[in-house]
Order: sequence, then structure tokens, then C-alpha cells
Amino acid sequence: MPETPNHQKSVAAEEDDLVVNPWQVSAEGGKIDYDKLIDRFGCQRLDQSLVQRVERLTSLPAHVFLRRGVFFAHRDFNLILDAYERGEKFFLYTGRGPSSEALHLGHLVPFMFTKYMQDAFKVPLVIQLTDDEKCMWKNLTVEESKRLARENAKDIIACGFDITRTFIFSDFSYLGGAFYENIVRVEKCVTFNKAVGIFGFTGEDHIGKISFPPIQAVPSFSSSFPHLFSSNDNLRCLIPCAIDQDPYFRMTRDVAPRIGFQKPALIESSFFPALQGETGKMSASDPNSAIYVTDSAKDISNKVKKYAFSGGQDSIDNHRKYGANLEVDIPVKYLGFFLEDDSELEHIRTEYGAGRMLTDEVKNCLIEVLTGLVERHRRARAQVTDEMVDAFMAVRPLPHMFG
Repeated sequence: MPETPNHQKSVAAEEDDLVVNPWQVSAEGGKIDYDKLIDRFGCQRLDQSLVQRVERLTSLPAHVFLRRGVFFAHRDFNLILDAYERGEKFFLYTGRGPSSEALHLGHLVPFMFTKYMQDAFKVPLVIQLTDDEKCMWKNLTVEESKRLARENAKDIIACGFDITRTFIFSDFSYLGGAFYENIVRVEKCVTFNKAVGIFGFTGEDHIGKISFPPIQAVPSFSSSFPHLFSSNDNLRCLIPCAIDQDPYFRMTRDVAPRIGFQKPALIESSFFPALQGETGKMSASDPNSAIYVTDSAKDISNKVKKYAFSGGQDSIDNHRKYGANLEVDIPVKYLGFFLEDDSELEHIRTEYGAGRMLTDEVKNCLIEVLTGLVERHRRARAQVTDEMVDAFMAVRPLPHMFG
């Protein structure tokens, strides 16, 4: 069955004030209804049985993002696990649109999880840097987009990816050959009306935007990388990404069988909230809306203390009496992403929710966790040289990429 939603369904997404696509995320009241999103997109909820299967097949504990439902939805992840259990191979694909020099913590989430998946399943990974996309959407020059792609590559490499299993490429540098042949195959299958229905393009959008989606689609086909997969040009692909990228891959999954390829599988995350709360938005124009990997310990402390939205009460007496509202408390939400210890997180949630722990105590805990995370990343990035970037981005075979 085709997986692309019809145009009426796309329009309905805007009428009820829930708009989620690769370039815009908004909802009435600011809070995303993920159950509604799963229903609208037609993906599946990632349940505990799949988490347990990952642990059984890899003999490793599930990543914190799996255990706590940060990655909460999927398309055919069960089929990837079935294939892996039969001894079949697959590869990972994720990416980054390089629109800024510094990444914030939300940008790190898919890469932290993808590194875990690469290590756990011992599989190759392709990482696409869509410098062409950001050139078109952010009105950057070609030269600036290419520079930002290399800077972002350093942050990605700092996450610890295995160079013997990882190929990083930028669209400006790699597009051509078998990759471009697959782009044309996809383009021939997607009408303008269908593109409008999926992505909401208008007559005011330039043709570069309308032609971009196939470029993000084809890294999910192993035949786009003949230097990696010449002996298996129809390998299964698993894509870890945030759920706002789902429209690209609904289109891809609809087209894939028509051009002789397997549908890519997806494992999708929720959105990382802004410091000001779920009704706020992380924005490069507001540096206080997010924690950046370039922030100093002092910056992190100041941002958390001044801007992290609290679910605590307006006085200590009321807080002791009523406890914190954990549903809106950003420090607790951030700890849910980055505090590894499950029992410590549950202790904080229990004590803070009951009013026995105060907001300042929770924020101080978060400052300690985030400062350590950012400092570790900063040290790792400082070790990444231009020569290392060249090595990860070199078009080369990866003879030991499996096992």
C-alpha cells in the first residue's frame, strides 16, 4: 500500500494546529501530541517488547533513549531485528543539516543513539551532511554551507563513531554517479502534486526546494554507495532520526518497491524541548533557548538557573505542600535524556514530585550532568583534526564494516 498521506490529510494537519514537517514543528498550546502524530503518520509505537529484543540480540543494556521512550516510534524496526536474527546484514543512515557552527544538545541526541546502534549491532553507517539543503532553506552561500558541513562533521566525529564502519559525506561533494542515478529514479516516481501533499510546498517555493527530497531519500538505498556495498546493492537500511523527518521517508518507502529497492526502516525520536519549556522553541537567534556544545560551565549554570522552566511551586511552603509538576519541568525532562542512572532519576522524580526536593537542588543536579557531558564532548572535539575529517569523508571501501 502507498504510505504517502493524501493531500486532504496534510491540510487537516494544519487545520487542527498540529504541524510537523522537516522545516516546521508547531502545535496548539506548544505541546506535541505524539499519539496523534503516530496515528497521522501511520508509524508504530515502539513498545517494550522491541526494547527487550534489542537487549537479547545484542547482549547489551538498552540505551537510555530506548529505555525511557525518547525513541518512541518506528517503521519496520521489527523486520530489521527479524533479519538480524536470521544472520542478515543491514546498515545505518542518519544525517545533519549544517545550518550553524555550534550544535546544541538536541542535535546530539540522534548521533549519541546512532553510535550506540553502530556499536551494539556492529554495522556500517552513512552520515549525510545536507549542505545543499541549508544553502537553499537558510539562504547561505554555497561556500558557507560547505564550511559549516565540515565544522559539524567534527562534532559528529567527536561522538565516537568507528572510522572503520563510518562514511560521512556532504551532498555538494558526493552527489553524482550511482547516487545521482537513484535520485533520478525517485524523481520520476513523485509527482508535483504528491510533493505538495507531503511537504506543503507552495508556488512561492523555488524549484531547488521541490527537487531536494529525493536527495535525502536515496542514502537509504545501498546501491547509492557502490564503494561500500558493491556486492550487496539491496541491503536493508535502518534510519534513526527525529520524527519531523518522517515525511521524507514516507515518500521513500512508497517509491522504493517501485524501483526495485527495499523499504528503509525507521526508529524515530521525540523532540528535545527548549529551556523555556515545551511551548518554547530552540532557536539559533536566541542562544538562551538551548545548551550548546560550546557553552562554558558558567554559561550552562547561568542558563539552567535563569531560563530552565520549572514545575516547582511559587513558594517553598506551597512546594512542600503540593510538590512539583513534573509534566512541565524542564530540568527533570533534561535529566530524563542525560542522567544515566535509572534509580537516581526515579529518586529525583519521586522526591521532587512530593515536594521534598526543591527546584534549586534539581537544577544543580542537572548543571552537574550537563557540564560533564559538554566538557567530555569539547575534549573529544578538540582532538578532531582536519585530516580526521578528510579520512571519515574519503570515498573508500570499508572492508571490516561488519562484525
